[in-house]
Amino acid sequence: DELTEEEAQAAQKNTRNAVVAASVAFFLAELGDKTMLATITLATKENAFGTWLGSTLGMVAADALAILVGYHLGSRLPEKTIRYGASVLFVVFGILLIAQGI
Repeated sequence: DELTEEEAQAAQKNTRNAVVAASVAFFLAELGDKTMLATITLATKENAFGTWLGSTLGMVAADALAILVGYHLGSRLPEKTIRYGASVLFVVFGILLIAQGI
């Protein structure tokens, strides 16, 4: 069974959209976070290329793990459960951080 030309174009467009969406989300999420600030600090004292390479490899490894977990859990858990679970964890960690800051 083969895809028609129209189906192949739609699949290619969906893949491209997913890559762009993930890239933009990653870029916006990483602006000004603690990891970025730590990388800037490290780059002021250490080799810039080594800092870039280590930072890039670390992010790729972390994202690969997130993708694998999401792929395997996403096929086993309903989307609603994942959404509510993530919301609860976000609130719990937010409360813990606020409590530590007080």
